[in-house]
Amino acid sequence: MPRKVERYPVTGPNSLWQVYKTVSPWRAMRNFVFIQVSRYSPSLRLKNWIFRHVLGMRVGENTAFALMAMPDVFFPERITVGDDSIIGYNTTILCHEYLTREYRLGDVRIGSRVMIGAGSIILPGVTIGDDAMVGAGSVVVRDVAPGSFVAGNPLQVIRPGWEGQAGERSEWAGKVGESSGGTTDEPTDRSTTVAAGGRIDEET
Repeated sequence: MPRKVERYPVTGPNSLWQVYKTVSPWRAMRNFVFIQVSRYSPSLRLKNWIFRHVLGMRVGENTAFALMAMPDVFFPERITVGDDSIIGYNTTILCHEYLTREYRLGDVRIGSRVMIGAGSIILPGVTIGDDAMVGAGSVVVRDVAPGSFVAGNPLQVIRPGWEGQAGERSEWAGKVGESSGGTTDEPTDRSTTVAAGGRIDEET
């Protein structure tokens, strides 16, 4: 599904030059400081406390943000993560896009028992369903179905999910549970596909 974003046209200089018309500079500074503390902190409990009580994110029980994970600095309160998910090393979650003639805002919803691989980028307006897996280095430009395995830039479905196939849900959940021990039934080179110069689709 296409991303769900709100679009705000601007006149004059590009939207990033006008960023502090859209968010308080003091709030941005506060968020930046606390995000940097959380990125380097070895304590998962401290990270989640900062995310919930300072940044206003909705973070479920036992969800783990790895070292250097970066939530949106301007609008972190638009991020929701379910229970028992893992946000991998150096992953970026964006709720804003400042473009030349407009800026866009969108909620990011990540379900429960989701695995986000290291170095991934999640764009505004994306929903990632329960039990989904995102390969390392992926750019998530559209919704990800529950139970599916996606990877790459541009994003590709490596293994379809069980959305609309209720009878297969328990089987997918079992496979995801096995993968949490450090193994998957997919080739690792597919799950780490990165095209550094790839085009990011800005379609909404």
